[in-house]
Amino acid sequence: MMGYLSTLRGTSPSSAAQQFVSTDGVPNQLPRVLGGGTAINVGFYSRASREYVEEVGWEPRLVNKSYKWVERKVAFRPQVIGWQAAFRDGLVEAGVSPDNGFTYEHLQGTKIGGSIFDKSGNRHTAADLLEYADQTMITVYLRASVHRILFKTVPGQKPKAYGVVFRDSKGNNHTALLNRKGTSEIILSAGALGSPQVLMLSGIGPAHHLKAHKINVVLDHPMVGQGMSDNPNNVVLIPSPRPVENSLVKVVGIADDVGCYIEAVGGFFASGVLSTDQTLIQSTLILEKLAQPFSTGYLELRSNDLDENPKVTFNYFKDPRDLQMCVKAMEIIGRVVESKAYSIYRYPNTTFESVMQYTLELSGKQQTHSLEQFCINTVRTIWHYHGGCQVGQVVDSDYRVMGVNSLRVIDGSTFINSPGTNPQSTLMMLGRYMHNSNIRLL
Repeated sequence: MMGYLSTLRGTSPSSAAQQFVSTDGVPNQLPRVLGGGTAINVGFYSRASREYVEEVGWEPRLVNKSYKWVERKVAFRPQVIGWQAAFRDGLVEAGVSPDNGFTYEHLQGTKIGGSIFDKSGNRHTAADLLEYADQTMITVYLRASVHRILFKTVPGQKPKAYGVVFRDSKGNNHTALLNRKGTSEIILSAGALGSPQVLMLSGIGPAHHLKAHKINVVLDHPMVGQGMSDNPNNVVLIPSPRPVENSLVKVVGIADDVGCYIEAVGGFFASGVLSTDQTLIQSTLILEKLAQPFSTGYLELRSNDLDENPKVTFNYFKDPRDLQMCVKAMEIIGRVVESKAYSIYRYPNTTFESVMQYTLELSGKQQTHSLEQFCINTVRTIWHYHGGCQVGQVVDSDYRVMGVNSLRVIDGSTFINSPGTNPQSTLMMLGRYMHNSNIRLL
């Protein structure tokens, strides 16, 4: 758990977290590691809401069964003490009620969620789910990356995926082909940035854009890379007069009536978000995430090299409704900071206004007393970006890429909205769900 921040800050080409900056000017990370984002994130585990499941059109019984399959391997109940308990009580005092105790379910109010960190602080990731696999039926290549999907094209017929070109750690190219069974398929799960990028590099995407990068067009698919969205995140850092335990997210305030979620981290993890100054370690950090932002953007290739991260625009707060939701979310955080329950973890006379100005100073941002401008000045990522291969636009309801055969995309790029407070549980669930749906994937 203590390696979380150092992993995010990695700058090596082989780092599990690859740095990039969106065209909006917001620093971000792209996971390139077995297990994807579950290998580098804060570890909070919480399911999607029943309303989300219904809206997407998934079968609730199979969804529940698939979540439980995931949870047997990677989800644990965290211990909530000290400042996390005060944060929980502060949320309830601030009106994010009721207190729902511990649950994986998405419920209006405040709750303790799950964690992919066990009681010893060891991280468990989506890669752990490979323990379920029949070892005689699967081969996993480490330090290898798929650079292109291969297609057979016959005039008058849909292009058919039949293999991939992948590269090993020494830079050597290899080819993996489907077997000759008619039901064999390729499943692309490279994430919200990786999947649209791989499709484009393989010739599936907006024709004019592919031609500009001298990529042979297999299928003109204008919606590949469109609908990119990142849930805006804003934080405040609260210095504490007493020691606070190092802690990642364990408690969440679900304010669906406002359209936001409130979470917190403490100690080394809190100070490390805004500064490398170790004297700030005795602090907590409270953050808000917009649940379903209206603003969307797009993804484009920078080059035809997979190792060069794509160019991404999220258009944070382009839709004014997002800014209105951010203001309401920050007002909730203000009530938590000034609550009686949280008082022992803030200095006397500390106000929400004072921690806002302190956060702006640490962030090197222009001072402002406007909540709207604070949201704009301090917007960050919470790494829950999604879109680029959305259902109904690029893939159908069974996640088949429309316009080609033998290819599916199953990952966060297919989402129109991010599921729940933290999407990792639903992303892992979705893989199992597709199996449980009796859809032949292999």
